[in-house]
Amino acid sequence: MWRKRLAAVLLVLLAAGLIVLAWALWPEHPDTQAFGELTKKYKVEIVRDEWGVPHIYGKTDADAAFGLAFAHAEDDFLTIQQTLAASQGMLAQAYGKDSAPADYLSALLRVKDVVDAGYDTLAPQSRAVMEAYADGLNYYAFQHPDQALLPGLFPITGKAIVAGSVFKSPLFFGLDSLIGELFMDTRQRQVAVKGQAALPSSPAPQTAAAGWGSILGMGAAAELYGSNVLAVGPGRTPDGATYLAVNSHQPWTGPVAWYEAHVHSEEGWDMSGATFPGTPAIIHGHNPYLGWAFTVNHPDLADVFVLEMNPDNPNQYRFDGQWKNLEVRQTTIWVKLLGRLRIPVQQEVLWSVYGPTVRRPHGVYSIRYAGYGKVNIFEQLYRMNKARNLAEWQQAMKEGGLANFNVGYADAQGNIYYLYNAMLPVRSPDYNWSLYLPGNTSETLWTETLPFEKLPQVLNPPAGFIQNANSTPYQTTSGAGNPSPKDFSPTFGIDTKMTNRALRALELLGAGGPLTFDQFRAVKFDESYSQQSDVVRFVNFILQADLPADPPAQAAREVLRAWDFKADTQSQGMSIMEYWLDRIGAAQDLQWSSLVGQSVGDELLVHTFVEAADLLQKNFGRVTVPWGEINRLQRGSVDLPRDGGPDLLRASYGDMSKDGKVIGNDGDGYIMLVRWDAKGAVQAFSIHQFGSATLDAASPHYADQSPLYVRRELKEAWFADGDVRSHASRVYSP
Repeated sequence: MWRKRLAAVLLVLLAAGLIVLAWALWPEHPDTQAFGELTKKYKVEIVRDEWGVPHIYGKTDADAAFGLAFAHAEDDFLTIQQTLAASQGMLAQAYGKDSAPADYLSALLRVKDVVDAGYDTLAPQSRAVMEAYADGLNYYAFQHPDQALLPGLFPITGKAIVAGSVFKSPLFFGLDSLIGELFMDTRQRQVAVKGQAALPSSPAPQTAAAGWGSILGMGAAAELYGSNVLAVGPGRTPDGATYLAVNSHQPWTGPVAWYEAHVHSEEGWDMSGATFPGTPAIIHGHNPYLGWAFTVNHPDLADVFVLEMNPDNPNQYRFDGQWKNLEVRQTTIWVKLLGRLRIPVQQEVLWSVYGPTVRRPHGVYSIRYAGYGKVNIFEQLYRMNKARNLAEWQQAMKEGGLANFNVGYADAQGNIYYLYNAMLPVRSPDYNWSLYLPGNTSETLWTETLPFEKLPQVLNPPAGFIQNANSTPYQTTSGAGNPSPKDFSPTFGIDTKMTNRALRALELLGAGGPLTFDQFRAVKFDESYSQQSDVVRFVNFILQADLPADPPAQAAREVLRAWDFKADTQSQGMSIMEYWLDRIGAAQDLQWSSLVGQSVGDELLVHTFVEAADLLQKNFGRVTVPWGEINRLQRGSVDLPRDGGPDLLRASYGDMSKDGKVIGNDGDGYIMLVRWDAKGAVQAFSIHQFGSATLDAASPHYADQSPLYVRRELKEAWFADGDVRSHASRVYSP
């Protein structure tokens, strides 16, 4: 009898287990039926041109925002969902334990609290745009419930859209890397002592700690490679035109990959350019009156403070001679195990007078960073989109929430302008801010930032051009008009390095004389290394170095001896240089951009050169390999030779495959060249490395722009209504 009962119990348990397993594995989609009526609120028309680029027409700005979200979702809905889930601490419930650090970071930075506290401070029209954008995503989910894959995300709200900016913004100046540094096994920096020399501040080093950025697919990992912005005023052009080059370098896929769009409303929003997944405005490009482009700058906007803890109370720290209580919370991170089966994981999140705080075996640390509490980043972009002149645009910049980024600007009136945008903390000169700081005194608790008017900036310089390529603001143009480093405290950590891209831009634009639009275009696509660059320095060294009797290395040196320092697809010298730079970076655990201006020892240069030559010989059977054979653009069935190289104005970066090829994943991607003629009429040309269908491999626009891209050709970015409609391939409403 007992055997029968045991068998019955086991059968019940087995059945229950099978039911739980079936439930866990059953596809999980939100109930989106309630979103079906949303389309009645908005009057939107989407015109897809022959390249699939969406031109969104709305009666109101909110209508246009609804259409922008819907159109972008058609091409990259999953990435938009992932971006929004990351900001709200919802990634681990969809992707498991590897995404838990992102959810922890969202809780640590109190993203939800910041948005809840600040959302109602946004202008009503701005909130309407955020909510309409959210509605566009919700309505797309209603039409495609099988694509609404991330649990707990729907319904998406205006607050969720704003949370995306609150979460992502500090990652662009390396906050994730700085926090990741604290989670290493030992303390990574000394603690500053009052009275030490105030050395220039520096952001967190890009080491293995930057794994936070790689987990999120954004932040420090994304901003390493660089960007370009160039602008030329009417005094330098033969016909009085004004030029602007929009050329930010971002990863080609993921949450900070560029998506081209044009937004037009009857309320005066008329902006063409590129944006990121989850962003309810165009990030950079042009409207009828003006345009701008961003490049990442690297001021010191974040600090780590070492707290002095009470030995009798682990939740108290000393500050100005008194014990203060840490704010202690427990956050719950839901982690996916199998299908929809998830477990809750409790994690401590702390807060001090400085800000987010973490407890580690080697200390208790607080982080303070610029821009905390700002919820108006997307409102700022929206205002910039609608600005009609330099004064309105500057006011939007001044009052906005963007904590960093260089910005280059040009307009129909012939103004060109550069701004080193940064919320620079005003710090005590009595401490070395490149170290950790003592967290027991208000002397290290900075509360003010440098006023907008005092930031480094250049307006209409005599040389008639401005440029920035992730380089110092102190060499923005040639001759008079540059900011002086003497006017800025070293505690700001303002960039001082010159990239090859910046050196070449100065050489090419600073030569004087009139510049046609074709010549301006040629500057943007320049693929040469400056004689002042690190690459030339490395080559000159190896030409004189005492190399071992290694045949590939000896042969590679002779190739470099004849190299013209260009990176066209036929260049053999660039092939060797790429392999060499890769080996140098691997030896120092650095990516290429972090090598710029760094000291690389002679012995290491020789060792890595020999290593690179041997590896090239192994992979291709020779060292005389044309660069286009190695450097490839691959997308679906497309496989094309690619020119350009690291730190060139024609920037090219990629991952090395098992067969030794470099598969492009970053660098020149979305490019827009804009021209206002002497009467103020605007015309623009653009290219995307793939196409408008950033996620849909079945679309004809998945890689239709790639052949043009590798040939350095641009398509016209139609802007006027008549031009857009004459090139329409599809016109529809959501």
